[in-house]
Amino acid sequence: MNRQKAKGDRAEREAAALLCDLLGVPARRQLGAGRADDVGDIHGVPQTVIQVADWQDLAQAVRIKPVAAEVQAVHAGVPWGVAMLRLRGGDWRVCMTVDAWAAMWREATS
Repeated sequence: MNRQKAKGDRAEREAAALLCDLLGVPARRQLGAGRADDVGDIHGVPQTVIQVADWQDLAQAVRIKPVAAEVQAVHAGVPWGVAMLRLRGGDWRVCMTVDAWAAMWREATS
């Protein structure tokens, strides 16, 4: 198996386990990534597509993954698309575009 794929698979499993613990939802890896109708890396978080990245170049992941998550949210027919980015050392951050965050904030405060 390709080392990068193994690293990505590991990060997806870790992200899913973290979401299960924090949210109490049945989060799990979504198989079939890379398809034209890709709907994200993690399944089981209601109304949300999650893209996972464990990239050496974190700046590149911040530029690419939140936008990809929004496209995948459209494919999945859900309102939210976010990126979960694994930092060196194992910490995680959730990242989204400003437009997506503003839409979420407006819904949360209406």
